[in-house]
Amino acid sequence: MNPEDLLLLVSKRMPFGKYEGRLIADLPGHYLNWFARSGFPKGEIGRLLTLMQEIDHNGLKPLLDPLRQP
Repeated sequence: MNPEDLLLLVSKRMPFGKYEGRLIADLPGHYLNWFARSGFPKGEIGRLLTLMQEIDHNGLKPLLDPLRQP
């Protein structure tokens, strides 16, 4: 994991799908788990979704709060 990826989670928006436009850090757990079962997309978005799913699955979402822009 690249430390800058944590900043991307709270600044980059989902580029497609049901939750298009929502911050990756704000995607619901069931959606992230669906990707984990079905397969993550390739490239940066897949890497970020994989990281976010791991964070959410382990109950670590609050660790992203200090990184959010006011």
